[in-house]
Amino acid sequence: MLSATCSVLVIFLTFRVTNGDSVTQTEGPVTLTEGASVILNCNYQTTYSAPYLFWYVQHRNKAPSLLLKSSTEHQTAEHEGFQAKLVKSDSSFHLEKSSLQMSDSAVYYCALRDTVREAAGGAERKPR
Repeated sequence: MLSATCSVLVIFLTFRVTNGDSVTQTEGPVTLTEGASVILNCNYQTTYSAPYLFWYVQHRNKAPSLLLKSSTEHQTAEHEGFQAKLVKSDSSFHLEKSSLQMSDSAVYYCALRDTVREAAGGAERKPR
């Protein structure tokens, strides 16, 4: 059985807003063997008591897309073998996968949002 090398590129980003919130994640490229496990660290600082955390993935020549999201109400998130758990006591939201595949080669971004505004319904038209 041939063992392929799976390159998982991670870019360090710090998002800051005027209230001092920030996210720090694993820095630089991470190169692993296919089938290996990985943990990409994401630590955050916020003044809000109910933060929302996100992991985005950007495959080569593609736009970033949402991979996982979590909040204090829904702390654990899973999708396509990836999982992350929001741990408020550690201010962390680490991304994990137990068995990497070549298709996981991408850039991964951790992001923080203090609140998520959800609409109750679709767009409405005002009657004339």
